[in-house]
Parts: sequence; structure tokens; C-alpha cells
Amino acid sequence: MDSVKTPARRPSRDEVRERILWAARKMFADRGFAGASIDDIAAAAGFTKGAVYSNFRTKDELFFALLDGEIAARIELIRQGTADLRSMGDQLTEAMAAGRDWQLLFTDYWQRAMRDEAVRERFVAHRRRLRAAIAEQVQAMVDRAEAPSAVAASSLMFTVLALSNGLAIEELMDPGSTPPELMGQVLSALVAGD
Repeated sequence: MDSVKTPARRPSRDEVRERILWAARKMFADRGFAGASIDDIAAAAGFTKGAVYSNFRTKDELFFALLDGEIAARIELIRQGTADLRSMGDQLTEAMAAGRDWQLLFTDYWQRAMRDEAVRERFVAHRRRLRAAIAEQVQAMVDRAEAPSAVAASSLMFTVLALSNGLAIEELMDPGSTPPELMGQVLSALVAGD
């Protein structure tokens, strides 16, 4: 008796895009931005190179799509019920610890941006958007505080980014070495003026 094969369900455009982004993140983290090819990314996602190019014109577009997603996730993390800088620092530290692949990719791409002016300009535009969102949230926390902050919200925003990036580098090199509560303690102490 012949059985009739049901055609396989074709993934939606959104599913294809998400699988490509997942594969790109993994390949970039494993091989570096320069070392990962579109062919590698397509194979890891289970698609052809044409599927990648129908969603992203270049590897840089892939990176910036990942960056947009990471920015949106971090901003949402900061906005979700974060009452103070200590808890914001703790939440960002947890995200940093869970995002090893992202930290590797970010550091690799940052180096590329420092060497290529066109890439740097686009990268800076994304960083400015992230800084503005963090500054807005920090200002809201400072405004809710009972005592005035010893440090301006714009300075606290840069401190959040510097601590996040610096601690991520240390944690990548020596996993488990950075105290998980450190960022929250430092930010809280800055606001209190301790």
C-alpha cells in the first residue's frame, strides 16, 4: 500500500529569520565575525545561502539585527520593574553571565568598528540609542529616590555601561571570578554618595 507523503510545512519568513539570527550569533561567537561565512551561517540554520541573503544583504546587517535584538532585550530588562540601581545592576549582571556568545561577538565587532569608519558610524548610532534608553531609566530611578543622587544620571548611565562591559570582559576570561552583586553595589553606592 502506497502511503501519501504530506509535504513538509514550509517555515514562515519570521521563523527563517530567527533561525538565521540564532545561527549567526553562534557562528560569530565560535569563529569571530571575520571567520564566519554566510555559507557557515546558512548551513547552521539549515538553509541555503540564498535564504540568508533574502533576509540580510550582508554580514554587517546580520550583526546589526542581532544588536537591535540585544538592545531591545537590555532596555526591556531595565524597564521591567527595576526599582533601583542595585537591582538594575543585578539584572544586568545576570544577563551578562547568560550572554557569553553575545559578549564575544560584541567585543569582536567593536574592534572592527574601531578600524572601519563607516562601520564605526553605524555602531555609534546604535550605542547612542542604548545610552539614551539607559539614561532615561536611570533618571527615572533618580527622580523616584527619596534623596538626591550624588552623581548625575548621565554619569550613572556611562558607569552602567563601563561596569557592564568591563565586568563582562573579566568574566569571559575567568568565569566565576566577578562577584555577581558588584555592579549593583557600586551603582547603589554612587547614588547614595557613599
